Amino acid sequence: MAQPRDLAARFLRALALVLLAFILATALPVLALRWIDPWTSAFMLRERDFTLRYRWVDLESISPNAALAVIAAEDQQFPFHAGFDVESIREAVRDNARGGRVRGASTITQQVAKNLFLWPGRSWARKALEAWFTVLIEVTWPKERILETYLNVAEFGRGTFGVEAAARHFFGKPALRLSRREAATLAAVLPNPKQFRVERPSRYVRERRDWILRQMAALGGPRYLEELG
Repeated sequence: MAQPRDLAARFLRALALVLLAFILATALPVLALRWIDPWTSAFMLRERDFTLRYRWVDLESISPNAALAVIAAEDQQFPFHAGFDVESIREAVRDNARGGRVRGASTITQQVAKNLFLWPGRSWARKALEAWFTVLIEVTWPKERILETYLNVAEFGRGTFGVEAAARHFFGKPALRLSRREAATLAAVLPNPKQFRVERPSRYVRERRDWILRQMAALGGPRYLEELG
């Protein structure tokens, strides 16, 4: 008959093996995508109702206007944080506690983690996995790769993923030639790309676009992207 000490040792060994398997199963794909361009994402795989438009391009083939626009719109501390914007999280918690409009505080890195590997939702399990993948990405990827991936997998409209597909679909041009206004319009729909429309922007989208343009100027224009290095 096994002694309690032996049972505890077996349990700890089994737990260690499970933990090691989890780390390898999550870390290896993240490490691989540091160099390999993803051909799809978790959110694309969920798309069933619309024709999928997706075309990967390198960061050098994307207008700096587009890169700056998504930073201005989604995560202005992106060059400086380690995956989590603590101050934005605090502000979101305070605003939500007051009973106002529910707001999030996800960084660009968190959104890359969610879009590539996870599913929509607000469960604690999903948030814990998002935090884990965020840490893995920040540890193994440079900021330029994180931004490049976000620009390529973010949804900009119904079935339209990535800034290259969005630029060609909505403006008839490659992402490299996007103007400041066009880039800001694309960034303006990111909070809810299935509800907000690039081709027929609502008053809210137009106001958000104009706010993004002001933020882009306040950040110093494309020179701000030099902080990524």
